[in-house]
Amino acid sequence: MAKASARHILVPSEDNCNNLKVEIEAGADFAEVAKKHSQCPSGKQGGALGEFSPGQMVKEFDEVVFSGAIGKVLGPVKTQFGYHLIEVTNRTE
Repeated sequence: MAKASARHILVPSEDNCNNLKVEIEAGADFAEVAKKHSQCPSGKQGGALGEFSPGQMVKEFDEVVFSGAIGKVLGPVKTQFGYHLIEVTNRTE
């Protein structure tokens, strides 16, 4: 079964999400930005979510994690929780 590891940053607005993405793409450290801005408890661990399988996360999140590029900042992804920037750190089929 497929598994993935990812980290994310959760913020309330799409604008906020886009601004943080620009910051990271300009060289800011993903984990540091997560610690500073993420509204998810995982922010304390740099946004790390550990390893999970399809179906363990909300649908919109799952789709990006199991189809998006590894090591690239993906998003904004809108879910019921807010807007996410996602970085897939590992994936196995």
